[in-house]
Amino acid sequence: MKSQHQVVLSLGSNQGNRLENIENCLQLIHQEVGTVIKVSRLYESPAWGFESDAFYNCVAVIHTTNSAQKVLNQVLKVEKKSGRVRSNKLGYQSRIIDVDLISFDEEIIDSEKLQIPHPLMQNRKFVLLPIQDLNLDWKHPVLKKTISELLESSPDQSVCKVIQELRSPLQSISLEQFNYVAFEGNIGAGKTTLATKISEDFNAKTVLERFADNPFLPKFYKDQNRYAFPLEMSFLADRYQQLSDDLAQFDLFKDFIVADYHIFKSLIFAKITLAEDEYRLYRNLFDIIYREMPKPDLYIYLYQNSERLLQNIKKRGRSYEQKIPAEYLDKINNGYLDYIKSQTELNVLIIDVSDRDFVKNQEDYLYILNEIQQKIS
Repeated sequence: MKSQHQVVLSLGSNQGNRLENIENCLQLIHQEVGTVIKVSRLYESPAWGFESDAFYNCVAVIHTTNSAQKVLNQVLKVEKKSGRVRSNKLGYQSRIIDVDLISFDEEIIDSEKLQIPHPLMQNRKFVLLPIQDLNLDWKHPVLKKTISELLESSPDQSVCKVIQELRSPLQSISLEQFNYVAFEGNIGAGKTTLATKISEDFNAKTVLERFADNPFLPKFYKDQNRYAFPLEMSFLADRYQQLSDDLAQFDLFKDFIVADYHIFKSLIFAKITLAEDEYRLYRNLFDIIYREMPKPDLYIYLYQNSERLLQNIKKRGRSYEQKIPAEYLDKINNGYLDYIKSQTELNVLIIDVSDRDFVKNQEDYLYILNEIQQKIS
């Protein structure tokens, strides 16, 4: 199940520099509303419903965790920032920019302020043709028709001509040049959330840790000395099994893979939790396994201070995690940072996310993507 909503927006402009208006608006949507995943080609079409200059139109697909109503409110703000002035006159008018919310997943919404899917989309070639460019796996939830079926039956006879290609804002971030990226971080740093979000946005294959199924975890938090060794051994066995199985399904030279852990985390946690003699035995077994494992092309460590980690842990509400002390999180952070310093062959990027919320704040998410892009270039 996807963690984000897929939203289709239609953009139009018939005043001033139409291309510039559309491009600037796409950037604003990307920065303030949601991640612009795909953009159609740019079309020119006659004014619809009134006499005026021709419009430039395109369609963008965005990913967001916000509700449809929140997206609508954000889009109205973006229009205003882009110079749109709404008048009280009845009927259609020329405009610098116009952004319509066309669809929100396959939901049907019929409220006073918002109708989804857009009630006129099936009658507008300047909406349907750009959506067709994007090859979306989407069916109109009311009319039960695909985009190509809607186009066939559309009464709109107007001529829409292709003007040029448009660049999606994500095209400037060449993450796919790494075949295998691993995100790491302390307990509660948000690595799974971020790995999932990035894999959806960049259409990557995911490898997510199955930590919640470990039967020793709740026992360990109650009696660490007794359950540390079986816990760490079961984690190691499970991570080895999962990584071997999951990575074997993919082509490490062709597929783009995003993981929310790297097997070396096993050694970091074991060093903190195990007694010295247990750790020596564990280390021998780990070294044998580690030699066999593929190494990520990019290893990203999300650093977050312990105070913020504790807030995140409390928020996600796993009962067995609620009594984790800050000292334990400090030890894990130090363990990771010591490990990173010792790695000469691993391509490492540390991103401090202590003051950032990459789920709620789009600019914080784009900050992370920018840090990764700078590492690439």
